[in-house]
Amino acid sequence: MTHRILVLYGSYRSDRMGIRLAQFVVNGFRGRGDDVELIDAKEVGLPMLDRMYKEYPKGQAPAALETLAGKIRDADGFVFITGEYNWGVQPGLKNLTDHFLEEWFWRPAAIASYSAGRFAGARAATAWHGTLSEMGMVVVSSTISAGPIGQSLSADGQPTGDGGKALERAFPRFADDLAWWVEAAKAQRARKAPPY
Repeated sequence: MTHRILVLYGSYRSDRMGIRLAQFVVNGFRGRGDDVELIDAKEVGLPMLDRMYKEYPKGQAPAALETLAGKIRDADGFVFITGEYNWGVQPGLKNLTDHFLEEWFWRPAAIASYSAGRFAGARAATAWHGTLSEMGMVVVSSTISAGPIGQSLSADGQPTGDGGKALERAFPRFADDLAWWVEAAKAQRARKAPPY
């Protein structure tokens, strides 16, 4: 069964390495037959959060917010590609995510992290787990991580070296776990209206 998966990426840096992991994840889910779209926060270009999507009168939200809200509502699940900035989350991805709330509800999310170092973004992944849960998503326990990312993935997102081999081994379980929760959430949403 085909699932609609959004892969969300948030680096605004000029020499972005995390886009390699985003492409690896997009290719992996497409290879499984899923309908996948990369949402690049830099391309979407939302301003720093002033007003959430839900705080605009109906039909008056900026076009970028309206379009992205529809994509989030139509998605079956999400993958958040996160780099680690000083033990924390990327501000670009956090800003994009915080523009929405109810749109995320009752859908699963998975976390893929990266860094230039050997911890591969593990601290950012841990921080995202609580954030996404608070925003109404079910965060799957399986994660993948790339680090050092420059030695694990090529510029076009192809696995390289031992780190790339580890990603290839870990991806099927990661994708299977997300797919299981996607199916469970879809069945539950079809059976029962959300509580609020």
